[in-house]
Amino acid sequence: MDTLSSEIAATAARMVVEEGLEYGPAKRRAVKQLGLPSRSKLPANDLIEEAVREYITLFCADTQPGELRALRELALTWMDRMAVFRPYLGGSVWHGTATRLSDIYIQMFCDDSKSAEIALIDKHVDYQPTTVQGLHGEPVEALSFSSLCPELREHVGVHLMVYDLDDLRGALRADPKGRTPRGDITAVRRLLHDAPP
Repeated sequence: MDTLSSEIAATAARMVVEEGLEYGPAKRRAVKQLGLPSRSKLPANDLIEEAVREYITLFCADTQPGELRALRELALTWMDRMAVFRPYLGGSVWHGTATRLSDIYIQMFCDDSKSAEIALIDKHVDYQPTTVQGLHGEPVEALSFSSLCPELREHVGVHLMVYDLDDLRGALRADPKGRTPRGDITAVRRLLHDAPP
């Protein structure tokens, strides 16, 4: 079973990196592509992330660091623009596994969720209300739009996930590996400062 999980993870990782798929859809497509029964046990996200890191090291080591930096800079731009809503960067852009095909996920903790929409309208941002996977796997409302990333010279999906202010306490707990699951503006600036240019 471990070999099978590893094979699914490796196939899914390729789809995550080369096609920009999220982990869930990538795992399901990997099962299908490998000709396995649809009810096959799917590997945990930690195993997928490990496989993504390995894939990046093997096949994208020359391009991925620059792409990641560009995405983090774009994320920081939007975090600064939405600073009043206590933004935190999460997902692959925060964890360092993002490539040019990855979307940016910013979690905002608001007193009033409608005020975030009003702020985007005031900034003339053409957003779409969507639903994405939230902090603990539950669906959460997001304000999604496309933003030009100057360094990559292409548009990137940005998802501003809207939470109640009370959700902030639980959002900062370390994950099972002891890592911070997301970072605020100061933490993202530090990542950019500490990374090689």
